[in-house]
Parts: sequence; structure tokens; C-alpha cells
Amino acid sequence: MTFEEIQELIKQVNQSNITKLNLDFDGGHLSMDKEAAPVAADKTIQPQAIVKKEAPQAAANVTQIKAPLVGIVYLQASPEKPQYKKVGDHVKPGDVVCVIEAMKMMTEIKSEVSGTISKMLVSNEEVVEFDQPLIEVTPD
Repeated sequence: MTFEEIQELIKQVNQSNITKLNLDFDGGHLSMDKEAAPVAADKTIQPQAIVKKEAPQAAANVTQIKAPLVGIVYLQASPEKPQYKKVGDHVKPGDVVCVIEAMKMMTEIKSEVSGTISKMLVSNEEVVEFDQPLIEVTPD
């Protein structure tokens, strides 16, 4: 769906009796709710470029633990609990280093190597992409 097609659809929905619309299309999802609180908007809507972060390159002697799915990363089990692992902590295969939430499902991310955490590449509650490096580990 092009930006112009989306604008035309919004215009038609605004002129109709439709109050809610959820539309899945190739490449995205559009949700409109005329009953929701109004949002002040500029009359000239410009499409924004999607900026993709470049994945940090690992040094030759480090292993990266990567996100196996898209979601929100949590570095601690709850706000009151300590962080799973921090820079300088030793990990072994099977140690939980963080959790990723996707669609209300929590997935534990475990280390596959034994070593010392040398760098945290994400912060708590950050949205991560598939295969995004999360943590660097210097193997034993």
C-alpha cells in the first residue's frame, strides 16, 4: 500500500460512518479508531524514512549473543530484581542473560558459550530486531 493510498483510505473513513478499522496488508498493518482521543496533527503528513540500525561488529575474540526474535528486551526479571548478568560477569552455556517479550510471551535468552560478558549492546526495555546483537562475551 502506498502512502497516497493510505491517505485516501483515511480520508474515506473520516467521511464515513465507520468508527474503527483494522487492516492487514502486504508490508504492514493499519489501525484507525475515530472514538479514541483526538490527536493534534499537522495537516501535511510526510512519510518518515525507516532507519535501520547497523549491527555492531564484534571484535575477533568475542562472541555475540543475538536476539532470536523481535520484541522488547528485559535485562532483569522485574524492576525490583537485579540484572540477570552485567559486564564482567562470567557466563556458562545455559545461563539466562536476558528475556525478550513478544506478543505477551517471554522467551529466555541463554548463553551458548562460556566466558566473561565484555559489553552490553542493548538497554533494558529496548525494542530489538531479529538477529540483533544483544551482548558480547569474551570466551574462556
